[in-house]
Amino acid sequence: MDIFADTSYWVALVNPRDQLHKVAKEASIALSGSRIVTSEWVLTELLNSFAEGRADLRAAASNVIASITSSPDVVVVPQTSGGFNAAFRHFRERSDKGWSLTDCSSFLIMRQHDIRAALTHDKHFEQAGFSALMR
Repeated sequence: MDIFADTSYWVALVNPRDQLHKVAKEASIALSGSRIVTSEWVLTELLNSFAEGRADLRAAASNVIASITSSPDVVVVPQTSGGFNAAFRHFRERSDKGWSLTDCSSFLIMRQHDIRAALTHDKHFEQAGFSALMR
């Protein structure tokens, strides 16, 4: 079974002080054996979220990215011009929602990979018809 991993999941894993850290760790254990799908968009948000923070968390985020990108159990969907354009169209078509461009990209990736659930706390995934496993 494939599960999509969103930014809130990765941030919670990196930061032991995050309110969702325990939930993220428990989800990791419960879903061991599942293939994780994420995207370069999500990984960009992860690094951005620690860019101006504590040096140890910035280093931890960098180490997590290195681990993610070398893991055979994680698929990282690359950022492409076509993906950007598709996400941008989705963003423009959903002007009534508070969805970020990364959200829109994630939703399209999840549909392409026939994924129904995400490791996230973001309510936007539920608005888009997916299960948010950390809510």
